[in-house]
Amino acid sequence: MLVRIVGLGPGDPRLLTIGTIEALKAIGRAVTVLAPPDLTAFLRDNGIDIVTGFVDDGPLFVRGSEDEIARFVRRAEAARDTGDLGLGVLGNPLSDFPGLPPLLRALERCAIATEIVPGVPRATLSASITMPLVPLPPQSAHHSWDDLVEIMARLRMGCPWDREQTHRTLVPYLIEETYEVVEAIENGDLDALCEELGDLLLQIVFHSQLATETGKFSVADVVDALSNKMVRRHPHVFGDAVIEDVDAQWRNWEKLKAQEKTGRQRKSRLDGIPRHLGALQRGQRMQEKASRVGFDWPDTGGILDKLHEELTELADARRQKQDDPRVREELGDVFFTLVNLARALGIDAETAVREANDKFYKRFSFMEERAAAEGKTLSDLSLDELEELWQLAKTQAA
Repeated sequence: MLVRIVGLGPGDPRLLTIGTIEALKAIGRAVTVLAPPDLTAFLRDNGIDIVTGFVDDGPLFVRGSEDEIARFVRRAEAARDTGDLGLGVLGNPLSDFPGLPPLLRALERCAIATEIVPGVPRATLSASITMPLVPLPPQSAHHSWDDLVEIMARLRMGCPWDREQTHRTLVPYLIEETYEVVEAIENGDLDALCEELGDLLLQIVFHSQLATETGKFSVADVVDALSNKMVRRHPHVFGDAVIEDVDAQWRNWEKLKAQEKTGRQRKSRLDGIPRHLGALQRGQRMQEKASRVGFDWPDTGGILDKLHEELTELADARRQKQDDPRVREELGDVFFTLVNLARALGIDAETAVREANDKFYKRFSFMEERAAAEGKTLSDLSLDELEELWQLAKTQAA
């Protein structure tokens, strides 16, 4: 059996899409939810049998009531032998039907196939009943969260590039937008931060829209899951638990995480740290988690001794054989110990190295500019001249 979920537009028969009419005609019968009489009459005139009795409470069904959806699915199962069924909802099911994800999941559990046929969204285009065209809003228009979700749904319908995207193809953009947020923060540029946070939010809404279209979850599920998680993990804020200090809060946080479904599935306390994090950042996160169970140096003196030990082992490996894999291993141990030192000093290792990179870039660029002013390149200069320029850059380059 197939349930074809189609969008009926804002409710005016003139705004039904050709795709909606053809999709319903192909099946021949449909359940309509909250459709006005003139719309259902128009569908009947076009040879579509309007089936009643499948939905008891239209508003609750559209909002995703578990009881209403369960009743619809039971009735659909009972009518398997009568053939496929159309389900018409006002607007576009991808943006105007909050109950779509739970309905798709319920139908999937019963091995009932589904198809989605978009329609004209209700919220933005209902004005087209009286206006032939809806002008694009000015850039200064104020929009709501619901507007953003609808805009994303419309992009998926109308933009060729957006239609081609998948969760996997969006990964590079998600990473890029995250780093652009970080760059705006580090530059102290609040205007840029506002814009970049919006770009990052778009990625979240985009992934949620993709999941909505396959019935896996919606952006509302994302918000619910996050809100429930925050309340659950902060009993000292939303409950009557007492937390003495930040260390106690971290211990309680880890304990609560371990009791959650994902926490119970993890074999190690270090699981859950993304493998795609930068190596320095991942190392620091692992060390932080290990320290919360007492596996840590008592002070920085022990870490400095360990650093000296690792440097000695690196020197020994180099003396034995320059290209020995042990050289890389020992160098990795040096970096890992330096990350531990950064953590002990309260410094984010990734940020510290990124700042060092920026400092080197500015000083090296200063050297290039000074050489170019004399009609030279850096490769034209001797080692002593390069060193002289470097010392000058250290004092004059910002």
